[in-house]
Amino acid sequence: MDQKTFDNYVLNTYSRFPITIVKGQGMSVWDDKGREYIDFFPGFGAGNLGHCHPKVVAALHRQIDEIIHVPNVYYNNAQGELAKRIVENTFDGQVFFCNSGAEANEGAIKLIRKRNPSKKTIITLKDSFHGRTIAAVTATGQPVYHDGFDPLPGGFEYCEANNIAMLEKMMNASVAAIMFEPVLGEGGIVPITPEFMRAARELCNHYDALMVLDEVQSGIGRTGKLFAYQHYDVVPDLLTMAKSLGGGVPIGAFVVKREHCHILQPGNHGSTFGGNPLACSAGIAVLQAIADENLLENATEMGQYLWEKLEGLKAKYAVIKEIRGIGLMLGVVLSVPGADIVKQCLKKRVLLNCTHKTVLRLMPAINVTKYKINRLVKVLDQALETYLTWGA
Repeated sequence: MDQKTFDNYVLNTYSRFPITIVKGQGMSVWDDKGREYIDFFPGFGAGNLGHCHPKVVAALHRQIDEIIHVPNVYYNNAQGELAKRIVENTFDGQVFFCNSGAEANEGAIKLIRKRNPSKKTIITLKDSFHGRTIAAVTATGQPVYHDGFDPLPGGFEYCEANNIAMLEKMMNASVAAIMFEPVLGEGGIVPITPEFMRAARELCNHYDALMVLDEVQSGIGRTGKLFAYQHYDVVPDLLTMAKSLGGGVPIGAFVVKREHCHILQPGNHGSTFGGNPLACSAGIAVLQAIADENLLENATEMGQYLWEKLEGLKAKYAVIKEIRGIGLMLGVVLSVPGADIVKQCLKKRVLLNCTHKTVLRLMPAINVTKYKINRLVKVLDQALETYLTWGA
């Protein structure tokens, strides 16, 4: 299908680049003209194993030959196995499955509300992002995502990331939960400090509030730990995840500590497709591949290597203000619009992302190699030189 026909029939809710991707393998994708691109933002953050990882593909083939969908009024083995693996790799609790990060966060918000209806406030962070459903978008601390969707649900207040004094001032007995990303993704790749993380945990303990961490983007090995909160000496009460959990197959989930598992009862919440055997089989394969291939170690090693290479570019170009992030979730903070640099890289067949207007967001597959990183850095170097010489 040509792009003009596509645009005639598909609702225009995305700004699309003028390429049609038809194939993917590992760190590469190909367009309909046979051109190869190196993808440093695979699946828009969902491709922690890159495209079409063999273990995920094999698991999907096996499952699709047996059964694709089982309603949640019956048991299915893949859902139980994936839940077990998630709990074993996080904390003692139980898992709810859905189809996306927004749904995972919506479910978390419902659990927060039902736990104690007298507590009306959920504190989230300015510049956060929690999804595009109506409650998740209200939890998102960026007014640009709120515009045009009034009336929004009440009960959300926004604290500055890493501002402990502000958080302490906002906390009181009416606060039901503090909910935030360990690394703000859409907000510009801003890691939460250990001091803020500890303060949030202590304040939740003191005021009987839930500490909820959104790891939709930072989870599943992205930062060198299976979940980013594991870099901190803190355990949340509730953890949301999605994106990379399915290796490209739509899936979302949250895990809640066992002491809070009774809050949502049959009929309180659900998802028709959530936890279906196909998606859960993919999730099992993803976690198995991370373990079998030592990908957490690779994410740490390659994250450090990429950081050092980016620092080299920073020393060369004054427009690079800062490198920040954890593992292979890195941001290159610019003093110029990042979208223009992304376009220059696209011309050289390297795909990356710009968020928060001036932050290049790099989230390659966690099995990335030095060879691919060197390719990125070379292209980024050329793109910056071209932009500074000739402009966009």
